[in-house]
Order: sequence, then structure tokens, then C-alpha cells
Amino acid sequence: MNGKAKGYILAAIAAATYGMNPLFALPLYKEGMNPDSVLFFRYLFAIPILGIMIKARGRSFKLKKKEIFPLMALGILVALSSLTLFLSYKFMEAGIASTLLFVYPIMVALLMAAFFREKVTTLTVLCILMALGGISLLFKGGDGSTLSVTGTLLVMASALSYAIYIVGVNRPMLKDVATLKITFYVLLFGLSLFFVRVDFCTSLLIPDKWYLWFNLLALAVFPTAISFLCTTAAIQYIGSTPTAILGALEPVTAVFFGVVVFGEELTVRIVSGIVLIILAVTLIIAGSNVKVYLVHFRKLFPRIRKRK
Repeated sequence: MNGKAKGYILAAIAAATYGMNPLFALPLYKEGMNPDSVLFFRYLFAIPILGIMIKARGRSFKLKKKEIFPLMALGILVALSSLTLFLSYKFMEAGIASTLLFVYPIMVALLMAAFFREKVTTLTVLCILMALGGISLLFKGGDGSTLSVTGTLLVMASALSYAIYIVGVNRPMLKDVATLKITFYVLLFGLSLFFVRVDFCTSLLIPDKWYLWFNLLALAVFPTAISFLCTTAAIQYIGSTPTAILGALEPVTAVFFGVVVFGEELTVRIVSGIVLIILAVTLIIAGSNVKVYLVHFRKLFPRIRKRK
């Protein structure tokens, strides 16, 4: 399997697992836990998992001085993205928040174009528009209710933080750092934000039911360790913009669990949205090959020259 294929698969896994956030977080909220406590345990449990993986591969935990500050900055960005997203669940439905979060691929494309002169191709714009069209169909706003301004601003802040992280982790200053080590330190430095927000554990809310610990562990494994690990690796294989666009699979995951786990209705509108998203993802995976395929297709129908 070549590098690009690995990158696309990793990006798809990253998006799908990140879409599991509401699945495990909402039951914890229902039992009285707050976002800071949930995220503290989420990061705390994910760090040793990654640490064991680093040791199992015989890798070193050492960092060069020039790598410390960028990893600290990325850690805070990821923590802010998690915090603002989880706070938004208090102001709107988690599915709507996950839907709105998908503006981050646009932010990534704009950041890459503005600061790193990456060309925004017609195909990239088309894929973003198609994916956003699919997202709008998945949006459950048919009852005429208006979105919370606070919730919307929180999701936008989450999307921007995540977009900056995706762009930042692809910079040359971290090119020699292993993916596992980057993810480990990003989560370690990110944990410091929640350690402060729970007043150095004095206001930390601890689950009082055994099955809630499963939710916390699942949050640490799927939308944290696996998702950030796959995201970082995918960016190194295929770059920031394609990885971000493949994030369209995140709301698809949310819809899947909504139907299967919570018994939500699967309508024609939702199916149409999923089809649009999958088509957008397929096009971005095809990448530059799309033009080649179109040329080959055109050659099947050569122009008939008129005789003079």
C-alpha cells in the first residue's frame, strides 16, 4: 500500500473515531459531570495508552529544545478545540455541533492558501461545497428553532483551533518527530489546561457508577488516542487540506450512531446528505487522477473532423 492510500485510510479513521465524541460524552453529562472533568479524564487516560505504545516500539520520549514550544502550542490548541466543542453540547444538540464543526476544512484550506501559498484548486473548492451541501442536509433544523449564538460561537472557536492544529502539525519544525511522540506530547500539554480548570483536581467531578468509567475510557481510546494519532499520521502522508476534507466522515459517523444507538429516523434527506459527502470524499481521494480519468473518457468520443 502506497503512502497516499495509507493517508486516506488514516484520515477516514481519524474522522470516524472523532465523530464518537457525543456517543460517550452525553451519558456522562446526563449523570452530572461537566465538560472540564470529562475532558480531564479523557486526556489523562489517553496519555498512558500512547506512552505504552511508544515504549513497545522502543522509541525515546526525549525532545529537542526547538520541539518543545511548538508541541506546547499544539497541545493548547487541541485542548481548546476539545473544550469549546464539549461546552457547545450544553447549548445545542451534539449532532448539530458536530455538523457545524465541519467548517474547519474550509478554514484549513484558507489558512494554507493565505500563509503557505497552497493553491486552492477547483476540485478542492468543489469537494468542500459538495461536503457542505451534504452537511446542510444532515442538519436537523427543520423545526424552525434558532441556533444558540453562544453554542455557535463555541463551535466556530473549536473549528478554528482544530484547523490551526492541522496546519501547524504539518510544519517542517516537527518533521523529524515520530507521530506517536507528537500525539503523546500534544495530549500531555493539553492536559495541563484541564488540570488548571478543575482547580488542580479540587473541583474534579468523579463518576459514581462503574459503567461511566467505560465511557471515559472509550473517550480516551477512540476520539482521542486513535483519532489524533491517525490525524497526525494522515497529515504527514497526504497533507493538511485532504486530511481536513476527509473529516466529512465525522458527521456521517454521528448520523450512524444516532440511527443505530439512539433510534433516530433515517430520512431521504439524511441519505442524500451522506451520498453527497461520500462523493466529495471520493473525489478528493481521486485527487489529480480525476483529470486523467476525464481525459481518458473524452478520448472515447473523438471529434469527427469535417472534410473540406
